[in-house]
Amino acid sequence: MPDWAWRPLRAVLARGFVWRTVVGSYPEVVRERLGYSWSATDERHHRPLGLAFRFVPHDRRYHPRRVRAAAGDPGPHPPAAVRAGQSDALLTAGGPVKLGYHIGYWQSGPPQGALESILAAEELGFDSVWTAEAYGSDAFTPLAWWGASTSRIKLGTNIVQMSARTPAAVAMSALTLDHLSGGRFVLGLGVSGPQVVEGWYGQPYPKPLARTREYVDIVRQVIARKEPVTSEGPFYPLPLKGGTGLGKPLKSTVHPLREEIPVYLAAEGPKNVALAAEIGDGWLPLFFSPKADGFYRAALEEGFARPGARHTAADFEVVASVPVIVHDDVEQAAGFMKPSLALYIGGMGAKEVNFHHDVFARLGYADVADEVQELYLAGRKAEAAQAIPTSLVEDTALIGPPDKIREELARWEDTVITTLLLRGDANTLRAVAPILS
Repeated sequence: MPDWAWRPLRAVLARGFVWRTVVGSYPEVVRERLGYSWSATDERHHRPLGLAFRFVPHDRRYHPRRVRAAAGDPGPHPPAAVRAGQSDALLTAGGPVKLGYHIGYWQSGPPQGALESILAAEELGFDSVWTAEAYGSDAFTPLAWWGASTSRIKLGTNIVQMSARTPAAVAMSALTLDHLSGGRFVLGLGVSGPQVVEGWYGQPYPKPLARTREYVDIVRQVIARKEPVTSEGPFYPLPLKGGTGLGKPLKSTVHPLREEIPVYLAAEGPKNVALAAEIGDGWLPLFFSPKADGFYRAALEEGFARPGARHTAADFEVVASVPVIVHDDVEQAAGFMKPSLALYIGGMGAKEVNFHHDVFARLGYADVADEVQELYLAGRKAEAAQAIPTSLVEDTALIGPPDKIREELARWEDTVITTLLLRGDANTLRAVAPILS
């Protein structure tokens, strides 16, 4: 067939993920004419759907690789003072941990350059990219929108808030995204805190561990599609009790691409971490520190030892956000992080229930955490940030000159972490990756 005859089908396939699941079944000659190895272009991001592709020679296809790397603040982006650089080199294989990219949740609007950063992460060999939500932007929509321009990198939520949707609704989104991405989706779930759960979503907060267990069970039932979904409750009874009496157990109309989609749980306290090890496929820690590795290992081992646990330490994923700021002045680098830390320690939760505050108290900073919380809740946010010692930042981040970061990276590689998440723009990713490789 002449080249012009292939153009309409190419155009259709370039509109989304359809090419990944359909084209792969075509004969080799057809796949070659359709450009089976596609990756998103950098120069055409502003088309209405943001979906443009270019042909990639067979020796330029990108594959998952193990890398030594890291980083990422789950809150606002670090200031522009974070050093940026240029490097087109792909990360080399062989390191003990993988590298991921965390977009986070939006601030006042969509983050600038997000798609460019995601494409840079994929080209650098990153293993995964993650979106988040709090009480503004949602996690699924940006992941689908930007993920449509990728071809290899895993697409995960870090995290989807359980109280925002019923388990069946979350499972529907997971099924859909897994199909559209060709089996690259990872579902990250979290409970959040009572301020958001009850104040924003209007749902009851008590018994978060039991609620999580029931929630995950229903999600897995929907995705597996083995039989009509039922649950005795008490949190999400299916069919609903006390309604019209007309509800009946149902199965998803959509057949799963994979009967099991990985489910990772966000957790900070030891009981929740143990639950993640028992019923989850991975754990999403926030503000992890090598100093607390023994504490978390014990919690994970408790979960692995429970009857019916899905994994052992050998095949369980731990995906941690670890900020990296390359700067010759350690104090200035720490200063970039302190306002965000003050927000989480002091303001992300009620004074009586703030799980982030508790993380730093367990690290040995109880007095600091109390002071930061008092100042922040009194509206003295700048003073709250100033009250954070640089040592606290260094315990939970990689900051300073390149040689210092390389030296300290070994501490992180010896922990339970399997993937380290990086934040920043495309130039930051290209600058940090060689330092950590």
